[in-house]
Amino acid sequence: MTDNSVAVVSEPSRRASFVEQLPLLVALVLLWMLLWGSLTPLTIVTGIMVAIAVTRAFYLPPVELSGRFNPFWFAVFLGRFLGELAIASFQVALQAFAATPVPRSAILRIDLRTRSDFIMTGVSLAVSLVPGSLVIEVDRTNARLYVHQLNARTPDELEKARAHVLSLEHDLLRAWGSRDEWQAARS
Repeated sequence: MTDNSVAVVSEPSRRASFVEQLPLLVALVLLWMLLWGSLTPLTIVTGIMVAIAVTRAFYLPPVELSGRFNPFWFAVFLGRFLGELAIASFQVALQAFAATPVPRSAILRIDLRTRSDFIMTGVSLAVSLVPGSLVIEVDRTNARLYVHQLNARTPDELEKARAHVLSLEHDLLRAWGSRDEWQAARS
């Protein structure tokens, strides 16, 4: 018996440059300082060493940023997110203590307009961090999110939840998306 299988050898991926990895390195150093709860030269230096070791030991594809950041619209997005977080926390707490039947929930498929991993991640985080909704799957290939939504009883409430996720994407594109993505989202 002979083995006719063919081994597929993929070419090694291009290693990200230092500039491309800089946002990840900064985030890892900040996370290190938060974990230690101090801002001393020792935690900064050890954070840099750990961040470099992690990025060298565990390959991650480079984060492709759009090169565009609007601080005003990001502040608007952040304010909206924090407001929704506070309101949804109270709503979910009231549902937990209410003597009414358990609210119905649904799983929604939401097709995003962007193909940016960065924006998709931001939208997924914003949706999942607000109580009452949770991203259960991300389909990067088709730019889709599958979202579990609490208290979705009617088709109108389902459409409202879908529109909410798309509006979060719109706001993040306005703050951080490339000009092409932002123009496509506006039309």
